[in-house]
Formats: sequence, structure tokens, C-alpha cells
Amino acid sequence: MRVALVGVPYDRTQSYRHGAAEGPRAVREASWSLETYSPGLGLDLCEVGLGDLGDLEVRELEPEAMVAEVERAVASLQPDTVPVLLGGDHTATVGALRGLHRHHPDLRLVTFDAHLDLRDEYEGDRWSHACAVRRAWEVLGDGCVALLGARSGTREEWAFAQEHCRWVHSALTVPETVLEELRAYPVYVSLDLDVLDPSSAPGVGNPEPGGLGFDDLVQALGLLRGLRTVGLDLVETSPPWDPSGLTPVVAAKLLREAILAFCGLAQAR
Repeated sequence: MRVALVGVPYDRTQSYRHGAAEGPRAVREASWSLETYSPGLGLDLCEVGLGDLGDLEVRELEPEAMVAEVERAVASLQPDTVPVLLGGDHTATVGALRGLHRHHPDLRLVTFDAHLDLRDEYEGDRWSHACAVRRAWEVLGDGCVALLGARSGTREEWAFAQEHCRWVHSALTVPETVLEELRAYPVYVSLDLDVLDPSSAPGVGNPEPGGLGFDDLVQALGLLRGLRTVGLDLVETSPPWDPSGLTPVVAAKLLREAILAFCGLAQAR
């Protein structure tokens, strides 16, 4: 098994619309409507060595305990296995980074998100999903985080990002100079589904108008294919907020494209 899918059905840190705990189930169900083959990449999930480890038992845990459980699960995988987390809210990313950081002390994070998530606390809570990237920065350190697609945050968050993150922009791509730096490090890629415009994925906890479409995001992921990706997640799918059922299908297809882009490169060579 080269790629391990791990569900994290958790939404206790969401600040607006709960429901992301149902994300892993809904995305798995939606995946049955899709082919395993990506014509754009010329790769098939059947060739990757993908195993689904099911969901972690975290629904009733406090946030810090959930993060610790995710850390334990990720750290217990074989070093050559790429964990792919399926959320659930964005706080799960912190646990994955902690688990991988044990083996990769020079780890870098590239996150696609409409929100900066760099608050030190939100309404007195340091474990709100609005603080997820701030907690990630505490694990990785200065210059180790790139934020793509960001279009929402406080004045203080934007200032913090400019000072402490390697790159932050509303665009979905990084300059070649930053990309060249990232190629020298192990990278974790985090996909918050609200980076898409709500017209493409309305079923998220905090929809933010002004985003780009599915094809734009897939194209941006393709530009990162040369990175040494050691972990990946797709978070904040909230099925109760999309009665049409569109959002889980979008998430499932995005997950397929991301896994193949970052974990299927060896087969493409």
C-alpha cells in the first residue's frame, strides 16, 4: 500500500455551519459515480496502491484529543506510505503534520483555502478551524507555509501571513522561485474545499464568494506535480448544506485528481 486513505469525521471546531463530520461518508459514496481513471493525467487509482483504512473514532473527542489521534494514526504508517486524510474540518491537518514531522523535520505545507485560518484564537478557542493554519505554522515554523486561494482574513492575519509565511496570495499558483524552493523539501498539500467558488461547491462550512472553478484548481494542482508530496488532505466538505448532492461529487473527483497528481507520478514516468 503506497497511499492510505484515512477518514476524519469531525466538525466540532467549525465556527459557522456544522456538517463536515459527514464529509468522509458522503465523498466515499459519491466516488462510486466516478471512474478511477483520470483522462487528464492518464493515470488510474487502481495503479497507485490505494488502501482505505476507514474512519478514525474521533467524533466525540475534544479537539486536542482528535488532533492527537490523527497524529498517532499518521505516525504509525510505514515511512513510504502517503497518508491521505478525508475530513472533516481543517483542524485535522495539524495532527497529520505532527505525525509526518517526526519523520520529516524539514516538512513544508501548501494549503489551498479561501480563508487564512491564521488566528491565534477565535472566540476564545485556540482549536477553532479558523486557527488551523496558525497551529500548523507552530509545528513547521517560519517560511514553511504557502497559502493559495486566500481571499478572507482579518487585518492581523494578513500581516502575520506576510511576515511568517513563504507565500500568500488569492491566486492558486506560486511563483517559479517559490516552487523551486519547495522542490527541495517534503511537502504536505491541504485542500480546503471552500477554496472553490460556492457555485462549484456550495456544501462547505464557510462558503466564500469570489473563488475560482474546479478546472482552475485541478490545473493548479498539476503545476505542483513535481513536488515530493508525503501527505495530502481534503477537508471541509459539508454535505448537509448541499441538498443537490453536487459538492461530494466535486470533492470525490478532486480527491481522485489530487491523489493521482501527487502519488501517481512514479507510474507516469
